[in-house]
Amino acid sequence: MRERRRLRMAVLALVSLVLLGAVPLYFGFRTLSRDPVFDTLDELAVPGWAATKTVDDVSGSRWCLLECRLRERTVTSERPPEETVKVYEDALRQDGWRPWKVARCPEQQEKGSYTCWRRDELTLDLWVRPPACVPPPVDGEPAIVPSPDPSAAAGTCAGSLVSVKVRNAIDDERTRPLPSTDPSLTGEDPFPTLTADPLGELTPSPS
Repeated sequence: MRERRRLRMAVLALVSLVLLGAVPLYFGFRTLSRDPVFDTLDELAVPGWAATKTVDDVSGSRWCLLECRLRERTVTSERPPEETVKVYEDALRQDGWRPWKVARCPEQQEKGSYTCWRRDELTLDLWVRPPACVPPPVDGEPAIVPSPDPSAAAGTCAGSLVSVKVRNAIDDERTRPLPSTDPSLTGEDPFPTLTADPLGELTPSPS
């Protein structure tokens, strides 16, 4: 009987230790795997119609090992870009983000509204534009040709798409000074452009 009691106590103690250790390990792993920036984006005060479908993608290292982390979020909105831009910009301001007027925002001309924001050690790119009318191909199948019916096309292309990119400011090239093109810093051109004929006019030799 004593052996059985000891065995039961040992089993109960082992199960208790496993349960007590598993819960902190679970939440710790969840914290490490979930980027807190996405939690901040989840807390933005935007209405439900402005975030009906959300897709997140992340690349790089959170501790900037070799490459800093890039967080990308694509959101589907049920309303036009004009309304969607306003609610997102208001929500960013309420969350402490400030408009960032910087060169190369965007890198190239894009359709819709493209603005840049900054808060503490992070930078954020907000791009709101009309949705694509032709869906991308799936599993190698060709894209579906849009219907010639205007009403059907309007229903398919309703709403807007929202793209959010968040980077560490130290890894954002736009936070660094642009290279200067001052001629005094580059020196004399080693290959000057010749404007006149390098051979000049031929001088007749004496006969």
